[in-house]
Amino acid sequence: MRLIESEDGLPQSQLWKELDVSSRKGSRIASKLEDRGLVEREEGVHEGNRTYILYPVVEKLDYSLLVAGDMISPFIGEENPDPRSGSFTEWVYELAYSE
Repeated sequence: MRLIESEDGLPQSQLWKELDVSSRKGSRIASKLEDRGLVEREEGVHEGNRTYILYPVVEKLDYSLLVAGDMISPFIGEENPDPRSGSFTEWVYELAYSE
């Protein structure tokens, strides 16, 4: 995965070479990574040959639970957050009653 993440799209054929494995084994590795949802494979051309280009799957983060109304969670950036603090209680109420 580090190889694929370090590039902006890694040709599957280059993956085989970097890992020093056969093309068959490289295809299996790429397929398993795709099955696990870690990479996307798109048909492409590399050095005049048809191959798959491997792209890391970037998870889309849902930040909606960090925001309540106009307030951002008081836990962001805190090393030792206090869940008994007034700011946390206010944020939870805002989260519970905001639409």
